[in-house]
Amino acid sequence: MGAATHIPAAHADDGRSGGVCDGAALTITVCAADGGSAPGTAGGGAAATPAGASGAGSSKPSCTYTRLDPQPPPDNMFWKGHDRTEKGAVYGVNCPNSQGARTVWLPDGQAPDTAPVIDPEAVARRAAASMKLAGPAVASPRAVGKYVVGMPMWMWADPSPTTFGPISASATADGVTVTATEKVSTVRWTMGDGTTVTCHGPGTPYTPDQGKSMSPDCGHRYQRAASDKPDGRYHGTATATWPITWTVPALGDAGNFTETRETVWTAWVGGVQVLNTN
Repeated sequence: MGAATHIPAAHADDGRSGGVCDGAALTITVCAADGGSAPGTAGGGAAATPAGASGAGSSKPSCTYTRLDPQPPPDNMFWKGHDRTEKGAVYGVNCPNSQGARTVWLPDGQAPDTAPVIDPEAVARRAAASMKLAGPAVASPRAVGKYVVGMPMWMWADPSPTTFGPISASATADGVTVTATEKVSTVRWTMGDGTTVTCHGPGTPYTPDQGKSMSPDCGHRYQRAASDKPDGRYHGTATATWPITWTVPALGDAGNFTETRETVWTAWVGGVQVLNTN
């Protein structure tokens, strides 16, 4: 298992599944299993070489390294900061269940099958899963609130590292550290009346001095009461989109993927009651 440093806890882990070993409000260090069989024998030339055929009980995907032929132009980013004066070449890396192929630079004399056999994206996904991300902590609409047709409704969520970010985690496997960083980009509110509102932040909390003004960044107006809805309420969801960026400095490798988390909410919405004083 990769080592982890102690910082204020997020949750405990039994050490068997690559979960959180120790955590903090903004950063979590995670463990990733290093198990797996030894790499296979290198192929020759530009042939695709499976690296690290997995044995029984291995948790490491088997990646394939292919020497690019022809090699990329000298100024291409695939060289990872190296140049043609150095003895080495650029290889394409294809790992199961990854989104597309990536590249690494390997020095001459280092056979592809001696390169790290981990799938960095798979390790990054384990790091992301260990963050225990949650859906938005919806503060408004409130289940106990009373909302009026035609009046501005301010929507917002209380941000925290696990509900909005930013948060990062590092996982180590085979001596290679992968760091994943996440922060919510948008929150998509389904309002229960057939409309959706996309907010680029947690929203602004309402204060009495705002009067009847609309929220500056996350609001809605209901056009009819929820009297025909279950329990006389609108039932909606707030779905946070988490773009996740991962990096492997040792390999000059990087990538990204996206996850979502959802919270269900309800709101009572009625019409304005006017008293007849005649």
